[in-house]
Amino acid sequence: MFAVIKTGGKQYIVREGQEIKVEKIELDVGKSFDMDALLIADDEGNEVKVGLPHIAGVKISAQVVEHGRADKKRVVKFKAKSRYRRHTSHRQPFTKIKIGKI
Repeated sequence: MFAVIKTGGKQYIVREGQEIKVEKIELDVGKSFDMDALLIADDEGNEVKVGLPHIAGVKISAQVVEHGRADKKRVVKFKAKSRYRRHTSHRQPFTKIKIGKI
């Protein structure tokens, strides 16, 4: 069985026991929380439930495993023939969560 969840403005396909990295969630490590499901289907795709926008009465439990920051992304601005060069970088914070019961 798999489900589609929405967090941080993005949608993820998840299964029970899976660990995924999502946008940063302000919860302590080890805390559990529930999310609403947008879509639920069995492994073969025969039985599919689609919510508008969520499926009523279905919750997906998850647990915060760790917080961190992604790899550094370098941003370079350059304009030819004008001696303009700028170098910046960015590290996006993330939260790794483990999907429990669907």
